[in-house]
Amino acid sequence: MGNMNRAIAEFFGTFWLVFGGCGSAVISAAFPDVGIGLLGVALAFGLTVVTMAYAVGHISGGHFNPAVTIGLWAGGRFPARDVATYIIAQLLGGIAAAYLLYTIALGAPDYSLAINGLATNGYGEGSPGGYSITSAFLAEVVLTFFFLFVIMGATAKKAPAGFAPLAIGLTLTLIHLISIPITNTSVNPARSTGPALVAGGLALQQLWLFWIAPIIGGVLGGFVYRWMNEEE
Repeated sequence: MGNMNRAIAEFFGTFWLVFGGCGSAVISAAFPDVGIGLLGVALAFGLTVVTMAYAVGHISGGHFNPAVTIGLWAGGRFPARDVATYIIAQLLGGIAAAYLLYTIALGAPDYSLAINGLATNGYGEGSPGGYSITSAFLAEVVLTFFFLFVIMGATAKKAPAGFAPLAIGLTLTLIHLISIPITNTSVNPARSTGPALVAGGLALQQLWLFWIAPIIGGVLGGFVYRWMNEEE
């Protein structure tokens, strides 16, 4: 596949992750007669990855996340020359999804960006549970580490064929079940950037953490798995 095809696949995959995952939090979880809650939002994020990994994973590898792209590079699974292209495509997909979601949410008579938000990530005042910057940083590093660890293992040559998207999607679901109260769950700089640009203010001020922590975790996860696996 050409670079353009892979970039477009990453754009659509990241768009779907942000639109589906954040959309479930902004629209369905806030709707009193639906009330999908934390479990529903966690499942929505996991399902976006599963569905798009099956849809376009054979084209681009199904990263949909700058931390995954950089982590796979650290793990020896992805060439450095393509890292920037993937990250740009992922960012554009996440930003486009966030603005579309915001436009749709405005159609509700009682929606307010200041009150209802856009599923932005944060710590301290920006954390759903009021968790500190230290808690947020540690959670994002550790959870992204294990996300990359699972991705590396599920896509290894000896792993059962065809099941990688399920393992990766379920891992992302588990990650959200753990960390939605802490940071609203990022583990993905593109997922954080789109909503933060729309919401501005505190979310944009705190965005740096949701780039640095996931990338550190991703690099460590890719490197450690590569070190453990002799075939890598």
